[in-house]
Amino acid sequence: MGLIPMRTLEILLGVMAACVMAAGADPAGLVRHEFIFETAPFPECHASTIAESSGGLVAAWFGGTREGRADVGIWLARHLQGRWTPPVEVAHGVQYAKADGTLVRHPCWNPALYQVSGGPLLLFYKVGPSPREWWGMIMRSTDGGQSWSEPIRLPEGISGPVKNKPVRLDGVLLCGSSTEDQGWRVHFESTADGGRTWQRTDAVNDGRTIAAIQPSILFHPGGRLQALGRSRQGKLWESWSADQGRTWSALALTELPNPNSGTDAATLRDGRHVLVYNHTARGRSPLNVAVSSDGKEWKAALALETEPGEYSYPAVIQTGDGMVRVTYTWKRQRIRHAVIDADRLDLRRIAGGQWPSLP
Repeated sequence: MGLIPMRTLEILLGVMAACVMAAGADPAGLVRHEFIFETAPFPECHASTIAESSGGLVAAWFGGTREGRADVGIWLARHLQGRWTPPVEVAHGVQYAKADGTLVRHPCWNPALYQVSGGPLLLFYKVGPSPREWWGMIMRSTDGGQSWSEPIRLPEGISGPVKNKPVRLDGVLLCGSSTEDQGWRVHFESTADGGRTWQRTDAVNDGRTIAAIQPSILFHPGGRLQALGRSRQGKLWESWSADQGRTWSALALTELPNPNSGTDAATLRDGRHVLVYNHTARGRSPLNVAVSSDGKEWKAALALETEPGEYSYPAVIQTGDGMVRVTYTWKRQRIRHAVIDADRLDLRRIAGGQWPSLP
């Protein structure tokens, strides 16, 4: 058999690589990729959240006919014995009308789960006709999400974590929040008693120069905090605090693109930071994971989705086994769960906002 010409060899290798990708080979660091459910009682779903409870992983999202419809409720699944339980609706937007006491139903929005150390699993969510008019709600579970308390409405002007999980600071839960009734404006809320009483900062931005919502909060040396989130200006925004979240610097745009879509981020136990977002100027694909040691220079890690469609609104945590867990919207039809080994990621510098090619 003669030698294979170089060009023919390149073509064959390309075909082989394509076949491997088609067979579902995972990029470096991606341990598992799965749907939380295959079928569900609702046609659309969005805005997932994930927490590690005393009984294992719990995920929640909103689902119904379509975002903003009155039948949209909060649905939940638990990860037991290696598999996810079927989705169950744990909250809805049925409320008493103030005028005559009749019942009305509003859509639910943006759940956020948080496991209190040695305490209950908290479920924050929003109820209302639209993001401009919604209000915050809270429920509690003492058995890892199997059963829930009656929902309680948060105080006037308090939304709780507007999309992403809160963080704990010396016994205080700090929540990144935002409003959309007077432009997109970011503020922060805190509770020292598990959501019974609250404090709130003023808005950090004017809602016009940088229209920003949905903060995630990261931890840095010296007690500094960094907030990152979604904007209407085509890029992620950031802000910094040196006093435990009581005051924040003016919002500034980063070099990372944002197509007006939700993001999430978390600080890992080794001090690095992981960010999940759509690295594109428009649309909601691809969905990417980036890693940083300082919150400023980000390195490309992997793309969770690259095909056409909507892959959006991620939630990210690190669990007790050290794995990074991400849930996100898959085409508004399902919620997908990714398990990532952060020590195996193939990192490449994002230069000038450009995502490098990854294997």
